[in-house]
Amino acid sequence: MAEESFRHQFLLAMPGLAGDYFGGTITYLCEHNADGAMGLVINRPSEMTLIELLDQLDLSPRGSSIECPVLEGGPVARERGFILHSDDRHYDASLDIGAGLVLTASREGLEAIASGAGPAKFVVALGFAGWGPGQLEQELIDNAWLTCPADPAVIFDVPFGQRVVRAAASLGIDFNLLSGRAGHA
Repeated sequence: MAEESFRHQFLLAMPGLAGDYFGGTITYLCEHNADGAMGLVINRPSEMTLIELLDQLDLSPRGSSIECPVLEGGPVARERGFILHSDDRHYDASLDIGAGLVLTASREGLEAIASGAGPAKFVVALGFAGWGPGQLEQELIDNAWLTCPADPAVIFDVPFGQRVVRAAASLGIDFNLLSGRAGHA
């Protein structure tokens, strides 16, 4: 029997994770297979703006679409940059992850954004969230996460502070009413 993949799902941190790194987060799962899972937290803006990041990389930013914060993508490899973007642009180091989304982890993608020739929609994150084999599955059994289908509109168009609530609403759930206590029947 094939394992269920949670690729292209949102992970909504359950209230029981309050105080944990992931407390209050929504993570987009870019990959999930027998080797583990990888995702990007999409609602935690950092203190750094994209313009500041581009300046640090000696890229001359042009265009108003780069007036945005860089996200804290997760606790792993915080020095590594990732661009989650619409599939209207592809670069040498791009991975088409389906559902109209592409993940790029190269300077080429940032150069295109800086020059005004980047993808129509994008978020830039430093770091990622990673799980080893079976780790995410156990966390799901332990009620650490609520999963729901990913929606690119939540990733690109919904304000950061509303992303968790909007994603949960797609399941008919008022996330503000969830308790931090798990129950077992």
